[in-house]
Order: sequence, then C-alpha cells, then structure tokens
Amino acid sequence: MIAHRPTPDASAAPVPSPPATPDVLVIGGGPAGSTVSTLLARRGWRVTQLEKARHPRFHIGESLLPMNMPILQRLGAFEKIAAIGVHKRGADFPKDDGHGGYNTFAFDRAYDMKFPHAFQVRRQDFDRVLFEHAREHGVDAREGVKVERVDFDADGKPVVYARPTDAPPGTGEQVLRPRYLIDASGRDTVLGNKFKLKHKNARHQSAAVFSHFRGVARRQGEDVGNISIYRHDHGWMWLIPLPDGVMSVGAVCYPDYMKTRKGDTEGFLMRTLALEPDVAERMQGAERVGEVHVTGNYAYECSRMSGRNWVLVGDAYAFVDPMFSSGVYLGMHGAERTAAMVDAALREPARERELQRALQRHLDAGINEFKWFIYRFTSPTMRYMFANPRNYFQIEQAVIGMLAGDVFDTPAIRRRLRMFRFFYAMTALGMLPRALRNWWRRRRQPREKFQGDTLQAGNP
Repeated sequence: MIAHRPTPDASAAPVPSPPATPDVLVIGGGPAGSTVSTLLARRGWRVTQLEKARHPRFHIGESLLPMNMPILQRLGAFEKIAAIGVHKRGADFPKDDGHGGYNTFAFDRAYDMKFPHAFQVRRQDFDRVLFEHAREHGVDAREGVKVERVDFDADGKPVVYARPTDAPPGTGEQVLRPRYLIDASGRDTVLGNKFKLKHKNARHQSAAVFSHFRGVARRQGEDVGNISIYRHDHGWMWLIPLPDGVMSVGAVCYPDYMKTRKGDTEGFLMRTLALEPDVAERMQGAERVGEVHVTGNYAYECSRMSGRNWVLVGDAYAFVDPMFSSGVYLGMHGAERTAAMVDAALREPARERELQRALQRHLDAGINEFKWFIYRFTSPTMRYMFANPRNYFQIEQAVIGMLAGDVFDTPAIRRRLRMFRFFYAMTALGMLPRALRNWWRRRRQPREKFQGDTLQAGNP
C-alpha cells in the first residue's frame, strides 16, 4: 500500500525537501473530519488532517442523535463522549394546551429502535476529543494550520497550500500532494467555493442567534436532558441542556424578521425568546455565561459532492436547518461512508466515479428525509400533528425513528414516513379553510407585522 522510496545518496548535493505526500489529506478538524481520518488511518492509509483553529474552539450543534452512538462505538470513542455529555432521552415539543404542556418523543419508542438515547455535548469538548482520538490512531492531525489554496496538477492530483495561522506573513508555507483530498471544512466550504458549487437553500433561508445561559429551568425526571423545540411567529427556538447547569438557547429566524434587528444583539435575542411564553418562563432569572453569536445564510448545499480525487463530507457538502439536531450525525454518518468510498477508490481507481455516485445517492436520500420535515415544521398542519401525535400504523414510532436519525438503512421507517406525508396532506386539506381565513384577516390588517407572518399563515 505504501511505496518504499530509495534511500538518498548522502554524498549528493542538498536539494529542497519534496512536498509532503500523504495518501489522504483531510481539511477540517470537526466531527466529520476526525471520523473519516480515524477510519482511513485504521485501514492503513497515511492521513494528514489540518484544522485552522486550535482546540478547544466554540462551535454550535450541541445535540447528538441516537444514531451517532453506534458510530462512536465503532470509532472506540463512546466512553470518552459519555464522560463529557448529558444523557438525552428524547426531544420534546409543546402541546397546544396553553398550560406549558409538552409531548416527549422518547427515543426508546422508535420503530426498530437501535439505540435508546443520545448525548448533549459542548462542541468544543466533543470536537477536541474526536480530534485527539484521530491522532491516537495514527493520523497526522495538525492544529493551527489553515488551507489557503487548492490546485490540481495535470494528472488531476490535488496540490494543497497551507500555512500555520501564527506564521509571519510570507513564511511557513506547506505544500502537500495527497493522492486523495477530503474537504471536511464545514461552513468554510473550501472546495465548494473553489468550484463555485455552493448555493443558498432557496426553500429555507434563515439565520440563528444564540448563546449559553445558566439558571434556565430544565425538564423534570427522565426528561431532564431533553432538547426542547418551540415555534415562534418568525421561526423556531431550541433549549439544549449542557453539562454544569448550562443551557444552550437560540432562535432560528426568517430573513424578514432578522432585518428588524436594532440595538445590541443580546437585546434582540432576549426579545425574540420572549415571543414564546413558555421559553420566557423557563428563562426567568437566567444568567448569560457565553457570547451572543449570530450565524447567517444558515441553510446551503453544493451542487455536487465529488470529483476526480476529491470529495466533500459533512457541512462542506450541505448544511440543513438543525431543527432536528441532524448536523453532527449527518456529518459522521457521511464520514463513515466516505471512508469506505475513498478506501475503495484508492485501491481501484477505475471505480471512483461509480463509488462517488452511489455515495451521493445514499446521503442525499437521508438528507431529503430531514428536509421534508424541516420545510414544513412551522406550518399550522405540522404544529397540530406534533402537538397531537397518533401512532396509527406505527407512524409515530417511525417519526421518532427519523428524530433519532434512522433515515438511511431502515426501509420500513421510510415507508411509514411516506404514510405520514399522506396524512399530512389530508390534515392540511382539512385545515385549509381556517388557514385561508387567517390569511385574509392578516392581509387586511395594517402591515405592522412581517410578510413572513402572512406567508406562514397561508402555507399549511
């Protein structure tokens, strides 16, 4: 697998060191990058992983799914993550009872349940653990090294130019010539930008504002580690319990509403959270213990996933609204499948395109399951169905399976999710007269609210 190079003649004149030539270069030190690096190193390949920041570094996306757990076990990192996580039994959504009631979609009720729980984690700790785990498995994992440019030579082989982030200008350039390049750079989308593949998701444009708080009321009993999801007139909100009594609290908002932001960002966040009475009640007396962050252009995707000697994985390929905490799982599942694809492509280069197409079909199918729910989540129809769950034909259990991340390899769940779509359409049809009345009433009101409200009321 690894070619033996001839021993250089010590009497020869000194020559510049040749470019580094790992078998695989991975850009990015997040969960997807560390997962694919670890798995490829285990298969015997020489892997270099470059992360522009230094761990620990802040990152959003703190809620894992049960389907993450088997991946962590296969990586051999499960116990390490259990030591830094909060036990997550399920996800809860409000009832429409006006009294703060909620329904818990407990993962142990999922159709064909594969793992009964997940973890809530501080991403700075989670990412650090996985990065160090990759290093322990033989990955040349470098922090504080930023990829500045990627080229391809006449044979289609990647040429990567990187530099330590603390190097003085004009110094420290590293040139790497891997056989295969994996872009796990997340929202930096290094290759997506190079090839102009990245574009906004036109069906779900939004932004998020969020921070960490101490003293937020948690659920009681078995539900203490739940993620809580709330809707508001301009998007949705999350409350994620983290270790040491900290709660991650944020709001995803539509562009029209974000344009109304005035004054300080913390004030905007608190005013937005106050739109949902249950959230406001749980936030009483809470103290902010982290910076307030704003992330725009939230949802995007790339028009293709791969090319000759390169592939995108995780957020470098697509980022969907994290309404159902799918981001880390999609990244790690994609990384696991990508490791198998790259291993096979390095061994049988003639099959590369066939392997790449199969990988994209597989990942797109699962991503699309999440997208269907995300696009409709704030609609009156979906609000009603989540507030009044029914398990006809085990459909509720299939929805819990989707919430657990089981969207790829269980055909019975996907069949029941198609049945859910049918019932969604029938429910929407029954609610149409009321939706049209609400739309007309709001249309006649002075346009004090935002156009997004009108659109939301008129789109069951």
